[in-house]
Amino acid sequence: MDDGIHIEGLSKRYGEGDTAVDALKEVNMRIAPGEVVGLVGPSGSGKTTLLKCLGAVIEPTRGRMTLGGEVIYDSDQGGWKTPDLRALRRDRIGFIFQAPYLIPFLDVTDNVALLPMLAGRANAPSRARALELLQALDVAHRAKAQPSELSGGEQQRVSIARALANQPPVILADEPTAPLDSQRALAVVRILNQMASQYQTAIIVVTHDEKIIPTFKRIYHIRDGRTVEEAGEGRDIS
Repeated sequence: MDDGIHIEGLSKRYGEGDTAVDALKEVNMRIAPGEVVGLVGPSGSGKTTLLKCLGAVIEPTRGRMTLGGEVIYDSDQGGWKTPDLRALRRDRIGFIFQAPYLIPFLDVTDNVALLPMLAGRANAPSRARALELLQALDVAHRAKAQPSELSGGEQQRVSIARALANQPPVILADEPTAPLDSQRALAVVRILNQMASQYQTAIIVVTHDEKIIPTFKRIYHIRDGRTVEEAGEGRDIS
């Protein structure tokens, strides 16, 4: 099976008859392990719908999705291939959002360790994994801090650590740099590339942010529900 993200003929239709809207139309994408790819397009083009399908939040109308070598959806084989979509989202997919959405009454370590513990891992290895990621992301010195004590850039680094906590093969990042200035936005992209390479995670970044678009080596443009792949500038930010 294919590793990373592999989408074949993915379509999503809302409604029926004369009121039907085709939000996605035969989308094909492939993102390799260790690769960070941009997804860009105007509002209403289908970006959010595509991310929700990949994140097992909504069901496609037809097509096939493979994440990390596992077929998670195939319309020709009955649809979803797992009965527990919540476990799929928890264990196989990491999410990074525009806002960090950290739990305000947990410290940084517990925010990151929570997902592995919810997946059934013991407290000690979950916290050790959290500290390993915080160290890699240069925020280990904030391990005992509350989210309210962190800067915006630090909060986003913690949210990246949380997304990696269960070692998912795939990370979906939705406008992760939108609230950040240029320096911090580029720092987040640098981190995503480092983490993708280190953990061989396939990462797709949905963005309107003109500051980071030149950093992608590959870009998918989506318009009216269809995607077109092109080579990006791959500007060096190391």
